Amino acid sequence: MGKSSVLLRDVEEFCETFALRKELHGSSFLITGATGLIGSILVKCLLALDEGVKIIAPVRNAEKAKSLFGDDIRLQIVECELSSFDYSSLGKVDYVVHCAAPTSSRFFVEKPVDTFNIIINVTQHILEYAKTVGVKGFVFLSSLEVYGTITDDSSCVSEDIQGYLDPMSVRSSYPMAKRAAENLCALYASQYGVPAKIVRLTQTTGAGISKDDNRVIAQFARCAANGEDIVLHTTGESARPYCYTTDSVSAILYILLKGNAGEAYNVANEETYISARGMAEYLRENFNHDIDVRVEIADNMGYAPVTKLRLSTSKIQSLGWLPIYDLNRIFRNLIDYIAE
Repeated sequence: MGKSSVLLRDVEEFCETFALRKELHGSSFLITGATGLIGSILVKCLLALDEGVKIIAPVRNAEKAKSLFGDDIRLQIVECELSSFDYSSLGKVDYVVHCAAPTSSRFFVEKPVDTFNIIINVTQHILEYAKTVGVKGFVFLSSLEVYGTITDDSSCVSEDIQGYLDPMSVRSSYPMAKRAAENLCALYASQYGVPAKIVRLTQTTGAGISKDDNRVIAQFARCAANGEDIVLHTTGESARPYCYTTDSVSAILYILLKGNAGEAYNVANEETYISARGMAEYLRENFNHDIDVRVEIADNMGYAPVTKLRLSTSKIQSLGWLPIYDLNRIFRNLIDYIAE
């Protein structure tokens, strides 16, 4: 695919609306997971700000990174094994944003040991680097899955609440590791003064998703765009809010620059809270009347247990951040992007 006009428009709008751009002037970044959805949009947004930002991106696949970003002298791509690379060989940077992690439910179930080890080992390795060189800011991308199972959505879930996670469940490899990595960030902040902050991202989507992005919102948007029925493999009761990619990027940077070390921040658009079933019906009603919504239960797909996570975002809003994209605009952009 050539350059996406939707993605270019997203990045332009980010540059026009991001209020903290001058605070980033002339700074240097180490960004892991730069070929993933959020990492790649973060890199594109930082370079587009044109504030003299330099970025080092350690990646597993340099060719993939070059196909995403082209040749830009402000971006140094380093092909390496993330859990064993000597990051100190790269010298000092001002900021670290650690986005790298497995993201596929199927992988969590089929390779649970790898899932757990990648998350813990790489995070500790990067924290050691941050401690050694003395960075100004460090952000770890966590997940709403750390909340475990919460089924009462009568009130908002703030950062100090925890639901149940079954330590004997293979599917817990991902959320258990994210919880442990969050704890590592808090420990490094306390014991070594590493300015590590945690971003608890809700499911994030937007222009730039890969063709094999299997998450519910991407699957459903594809169905609406292609005129195919939406088939739910669960009862569709699980509910959560969503967040657009560039809103997530601005949130990450707000937390990096203004958040408190050793603390976690929810990132979502509270107004987008919806169940999977509700989302399927919303798409049919608002974007394609010709499709049907069907339920065909399938087990062993690696789905998380039914959870209703009405996340509170008052903590990040106290830093001055607000999301721009509502549910309708998220889907409009996604569908336009898929149509390209």
